[in-house]
Amino acid sequence: MAVDTRIDEQGRGQVRDRDRDIVIDVRGLVNSFGEQVVHENLDLQVRRGEIIGVVGGSGTGKSVLMRSIIGLQTPDAGEITVFGEPTIDRDPTEATNIRKRWGILFQGGALFSTLTVAENVQVPLREFYPQLDQALLDEIASYKVVMTGLPADAGPKFPSELSGGMKKRAGVARALALDPELLFLDEPTAGLDPIGAAAFDDLIRGLQRTLGLTVFLITHDLDTLYAICDRVAVLADKKVIAVGTIDELLAMDHPWIQEYFNGPRGRAALAGRDDITAEMRPDRATAVRQAASPTTIDADDIPRDADTDAEPIPGTR
Repeated sequence: MAVDTRIDEQGRGQVRDRDRDIVIDVRGLVNSFGEQVVHENLDLQVRRGEIIGVVGGSGTGKSVLMRSIIGLQTPDAGEITVFGEPTIDRDPTEATNIRKRWGILFQGGALFSTLTVAENVQVPLREFYPQLDQALLDEIASYKVVMTGLPADAGPKFPSELSGGMKKRAGVARALALDPELLFLDEPTAGLDPIGAAAFDDLIRGLQRTLGLTVFLITHDLDTLYAICDRVAVLADKKVIAVGTIDELLAMDHPWIQEYFNGPRGRAALAGRDDITAEMRPDRATAVRQAASPTTIDADDIPRDADTDAEPIPGTR
């Protein structure tokens, strides 16, 4: 009996360790709009410190899944926990401590058009820390702006004065305002040219490695999946049909997965990954150097948009 007890205690300890590694846990999720069922018994687990890409055809509910996790969509059934805390039907006051620990980049950046970039970054700070004085708010905002590769003079500009890539970086700056552990990105490279999209991918990977972020990334961009995602979750048939590395997914015979990853664009993205693996590009190499220095962000190590002239970052996190 003593041996059995020891084994059982060891097993429970291993389960607890695994539970601590799960940042997002979705079980039996059901979402519907009228008679249209979007999700039916959907399950998904997101591990601490990974970048997980979420893909699926149009109408499979990728954004609905994200909105359910962050509390903007109330599901019909199921359970969702983030950092071990349930998020469905939570009192807003009780959910505050969880919401402080994540940041969100919605499609297109979703900046407030009547606020400057700096004022947009300050919005979550004002919401959660109303006691902060203006001087400190300005200092934090300026740091977050340059941390995302924007020029220092972008802070006083309005969204209408920014390019598409700059708006997305400003959205990331706002998402990072509270130093979150978890970052949600909804189609972050949509509408960017290939050079801007690749630079944005490198920015996210560099920030993830430097800040120790967990990233939940919705995308259609195959290059992004190959470049920065540790695992990919595939939505089809109203649920997550597979989760794994791209190589693991390529070994599956599901028709949608094969069409998506082995189609012309999928083959081109795979070829691009192989080229990078054979001869790592300088902007990829900077992300590797960042991983070796987890408490310092060097301006030269954070890629910038092709249409911006970012200035050096004046400090560390």
